[in-house]
Amino acid sequence: MRFSMRLTATLATMALLLGGCAGPYPGAGVSQQGQEIKWGRDQNPPAAKVTGLNSWVEGFKGRARSQGISASTLDFAFRGVTYNPEVVRRSQNQAEFKKSLWEYLENAVSEKRQTNGRAALAQYGGVLSRIEATYGVDKEIVAAVWGMESTYGERRGDLPLIESLATLGYEGYRGEFFRSQLMAALKILQSGDIDPGHMTGSWAGAMGHTQFIPTTYLAYAVDFTGDGRRDIWSNDPSDALASAANYLAKSGWQRGLPAAVEVTLPPGFNMALAGKGKRRSVAEWQSLGLRQANQRPLPPAGTSTELIVPGGASGAAFLITRNFHAILRYNNADSYALAVSHLADRLRGYPGLANPWPADHPGLRIEQRKEMQRLLGARGFDTQGVDGNVGSNTISAIRAYQASRGLPVTGEPSAALLEQLRRG
Repeated sequence: MRFSMRLTATLATMALLLGGCAGPYPGAGVSQQGQEIKWGRDQNPPAAKVTGLNSWVEGFKGRARSQGISASTLDFAFRGVTYNPEVVRRSQNQAEFKKSLWEYLENAVSEKRQTNGRAALAQYGGVLSRIEATYGVDKEIVAAVWGMESTYGERRGDLPLIESLATLGYEGYRGEFFRSQLMAALKILQSGDIDPGHMTGSWAGAMGHTQFIPTTYLAYAVDFTGDGRRDIWSNDPSDALASAANYLAKSGWQRGLPAAVEVTLPPGFNMALAGKGKRRSVAEWQSLGLRQANQRPLPPAGTSTELIVPGGASGAAFLITRNFHAILRYNNADSYALAVSHLADRLRGYPGLANPWPADHPGLRIEQRKEMQRLLGARGFDTQGVDGNVGSNTISAIRAYQASRGLPVTGEPSAALLEQLRRG
């Protein structure tokens, strides 16, 4: 995903788990919080869709057998699988809305995520230190990826993976992509790392603590605990965290190098020098007047870096290194790589950005967004929570409010909307 100030809204995972399968994973039939899980799928999916999926699966089995998947694996994998309309609904309901880099970073590197990240570092410090020693990836970076991907394991995804991928593959969603993920998932099952009842993830097939899709799992997942399984799903995050570090290491991570460092620009700086591909050493940038913005030190003088100024001249500027590009291999959005880098710095104890929000930016700060959600709820337009995140529920509430007042129905939060809500 290219960074163009447009980010896809994150979908909450539904509580759905295949139960009753034998295997070494405790808690079958209960959620990660220990509560009983309901199926969550439509109890009566369209008969034509069920029949169509069954026929499609039989055809896919032939393709899988030609790639070495055994009959016993196929029988085990597809047992109980049926068409899941909820998966299709989620695939079609990815509300996309404009969100500034600053709003994204404020959510991604929230105080709660920092606090929980420090707790995770304290709890798993020994494991993360061993991972850092093995793969050369800073433990804070690995923890930051963990926080970004699954909120430190709280949101690993509860949908049965084979059923989700089969449904999407049958529907032809995104062409060959989901069919290739289904094939990879079958290879994972055949390897014995997981059983179908515990192979869960998001509607799109992202799995476990670090949200690997099946093909990424096959390429980069590791057995760090030495128990014979590459287990990224269970409550123990060791294998998942090591897998993320292995992915970054094989994507070009250089030990001891920051991914992104905020800098200040001199007055009248030539902005044409900024941009990816326009590499200079740190010493060269310093000769042009760039300076360290806060307590975070610059990379060594000879390091090849690029300057990005994603918010324009009035926003924060960053020198990025090869490690920034390694993070982009994980998620190809500058916003994501900046969030991981900055969250890791906060977990190390460095301060926030020196210039996090351009004064002329029209967006709402997180507390203002929370106030907007509270006021919408008070006026009968439920946002399904007051968390400052402008997702599909909040957008729907804004649209309903605007329609009720005869306003242009945009669904977009704004200072003008907040002021109108304040007035009643």
